[in-house]
Order: sequence, then structure tokens, then C-alpha cells
Amino acid sequence: MDSNMANKLILVVLISVLFSCKNKNTKTNNKVDVKQRQPNVVYILTDQWRGSALGYAGNKDVKTPNLDAFAKTAVNFTNAVSVLPVCTPHRAALFTGKFPTTTGMIVNDIYLPSEEVTMAEIYKVEGYNTAYWGKWHLDGHGRQGFIPKERRQGFTYWKGLECSHNYNKMPYYDNDNPELKYWKDYSPFAIVEDANNYLEAHAKDEAPFLAVLSIATPHFPHHSAPQKYKDLYPKEALTLNPNVPKRLEKRTREELQGYYAHATATDEAIGRLLKQIETLNLSDNTIIVFSADHGEMMGAHGIRPWVKQMAWDESIRVPFLIRYPGMDSQKGAVVNAPLTTPDILPSLLGLSNIKIPEGIEGEDLTQLITHPDPNADRAALVMNVAPFASNFKQLPYRAIRTKQYTYGRTTEGPNLFFDNVADPYQMNNLLDNPEFETLQKELDATLMAKLDALGDEFKSRDYYLKKYNYVFAENKPAIPFWKFKEGKGVVQSPKPVK
Repeated sequence: MDSNMANKLILVVLISVLFSCKNKNTKTNNKVDVKQRQPNVVYILTDQWRGSALGYAGNKDVKTPNLDAFAKTAVNFTNAVSVLPVCTPHRAALFTGKFPTTTGMIVNDIYLPSEEVTMAEIYKVEGYNTAYWGKWHLDGHGRQGFIPKERRQGFTYWKGLECSHNYNKMPYYDNDNPELKYWKDYSPFAIVEDANNYLEAHAKDEAPFLAVLSIATPHFPHHSAPQKYKDLYPKEALTLNPNVPKRLEKRTREELQGYYAHATATDEAIGRLLKQIETLNLSDNTIIVFSADHGEMMGAHGIRPWVKQMAWDESIRVPFLIRYPGMDSQKGAVVNAPLTTPDILPSLLGLSNIKIPEGIEGEDLTQLITHPDPNADRAALVMNVAPFASNFKQLPYRAIRTKQYTYGRTTEGPNLFFDNVADPYQMNNLLDNPEFETLQKELDATLMAKLDALGDEFKSRDYYLKKYNYVFAENKPAIPFWKFKEGKGVVQSPKPVK
């Protein structure tokens, strides 16, 4: 065992001793007292699903009947945002409750440091069974490589792969078998089928479970969506937002057809999962979350489809529905106060009656979840520390999202200020408008205070790449593979970069 793994084991043990509440499973005549048992957690993580691309969110084009029905039984965070809108940084923040500038998880295709204590490890110490399906994107050893159990960050049951978007022939690894396998069906359906089997096998266990389904749709390629779902969306009938310029209308309609088709097919898969939870009588003791790791620009503001990493809502705003045991009058409630990715882990721990470990930086929003108030407000932090790939020429930014405003800075100074209520498509930048001078100063002060609290120095891309020992493996890679110096991350090349 290397020193990092040894240190991590010590940290997990300390969590068990110092920071965790005692598992409250009790036995009565060899049966589990459900009222005393900690809740199961089912987390449905989709990929590149914009917060606006759902029927319950007011989109009249897309068909998502199962999630629309689920929204009526859940709390809907209408302004949930991705802390850094691209896959690896979001997932790292989700599983650690920390910001990208703290963990160094600032670009795609890098390894989540082994010393970080993660969601599955915390729940595992509490006696939970842990399971993961689908895209992982936190291993950094190449997108097709086998991920051994010591690099699965606490997940025991495992049917996943680092990264693939071949939805009709999705590869995966089956637990400890190093042979690459392929799902036999469209991957959202296949993953849910296997997860449903897992739920049935563990429904009567005394131990609760944490089950994370990482369904990679509706991320591109969009043309690969099953044809019967694409047939639901004639290109010429699709509605384009007013911030999509004329020159991108044709391309956007082409991509939207497949994007919505993937969304509808994925909604159907999620419906099967929700039905299984009901069938197994797990609903009364299961926390269920539906969300996504980031959105996508889809032509908005002249940014071509597939692109994310930007601070506009199309990129940062994601769906976030949460249902928890004991809900009654809260069903269908709306929270307009933003939630950012590091807030999710401490909030799940709070709902699970598990003590939140020191070092987690997100805020526990349990009170807001259990007592939803549409008028509540807070400032949620988003960022792009080291823009890469098609975003490489852009400047790093830090921004905040409140229930009404978005305000942001690049490394060269303030760059955006939107009233998202009056201007939902963010077409009127209020920056340096005399009428909003006082408000701009207040938002700027709030942003800088958040960065100060994190110890985020807000410097150049090169500063952070050097700080975390990352360099490009190629000059302009299509996929941003990285080399790493000794330290955080994984060495992609045979020898450390000097």
C-alpha cells in the first residue's frame, strides 16, 4: 500500500470515529425497523442535460413525462448550477464536497487524488452498500482502461468505465473482471436494468445502500439517439431561443433533434428505475436525486452546439430534483435559491443523519430542502480555472449566481452582469450600467468574499496548471490528455515530466 492510500485509510477511519453518527439500524424479531434505518440514496447523474431542457421546466418541445411526474413529488431547485461546467471537475466536486481550486480537479481526464475522502467512502463507513454504474471520468488512466477497486473511491459494486459516449455499444467493466464488456442495449436502458436487479437484490438488506447511476446521455453525439425518439422531433418544428443567431440555426436544429431524443429515451429509462423503487416499497426510505454534471451552449450567444465551460446559463444551469423520506407538503415545492455542486454532498449527509466531515466546503442545505422557500436567496459560486480544448482561448473566470442575477469576472476584470428574471436569455449585459452601479459593487464584493473564504487566488490558467503539476501531453489535443509531475494526478507518460 502506498503512502497516499495509507493516509486515505487513516482519514476514513477517523471519519468513522470522530465525524460519523452511529448507524441506527435496529433489529426487532430479525426484521429491520425501517423508521430507524438510515435512508437509501439513489443518485441519477446525467451528462450535459441543460436545466431548461425538461417539460417540467417549461420547455414545450421536449417530452420528459416521467421526470415531469417525479418533479411533482420532489423539491425542484430551479437555479442549480455546475461549479465548473465540464465533466471531471463537476464529478470531483460532487463526490468530495470541495471546490475545484481546492482539489486541483480543474480539467478533464485527470485522477481524483487518492487522499481525498469521498461520498462512497463516507457512506461505506456508515455501513452502506455502495454501487456505481456508467461513466466515471475521475480516474485519469485513459478512457478505456480497467479501474481496479482501490481506485473506485469507495464504490464496491461496479459496472463502469472511465469515459465513453458510444450509447449503442457502451463498454464497461464488470466489478473485478479486467475483460472489457459491452452493454447489450442502448446504455441508459441497460444500466437501469442492471440497477433495478441490484435494487431487488438489496431491497431487504439490513444495510442501506448508496447507488449512483451515471447515465451519459444526452451528451453528444446526438445523431446516435434511437430513431423512434428522433422521429418525435422534426427539425423544422423545434423552437430556438432568441439568443441563437441565424448562422447557427440549421446546426442547432440538427443537434437539438438528437439531443431531445436522447433526453426522452433517458427519461423513459429513469421512469423504469422510479417504478422499480415503488414496486420494491423503497420510496418511503430512499433519497432520490436527479441532476446533471453541466449543460451545453447549443448555439446560444453564437457558441456552437456541444460547447460548455462558459458562465452563461445554458452551460452552468442544471436540473436538480430531490425527494426524501417523510416528504408531505413539500412535494412539488420550488426553491429558487441557487445550489452549486459542492453543496450536494453535505446536503445528502445532512438528510442521511450523518455528521459532515471537516474539510467539506459546500453548504448543508438540508433546512432549505426540508423547508423549501421560493423566496430564499443565496449566492452560488461557479468557475472555470483553466479553460481547455475548444475553450482554450477563453480567459479563466469566477462568477456567482443568485436567484435573480449572474455576475462574473475574468482574470482581466468584470465581464458579465445579467438580470436573469428580466432577461432570461442573458442578452443584455448590465455591466457598468449607471443604474445598477450599487448592485454591481455589492455582487462584486460577494464574489470576492467567496473567493477569499476559499483561499482562491484567482490567477492565470498557467498558475494553476503549474500548481497542480499539469501540462499538455500534446500541443492541441482533440481530447485534453495530460501529463503529470509527481504529486497530485496520475503519470500518463512512462516518466514524470521535468
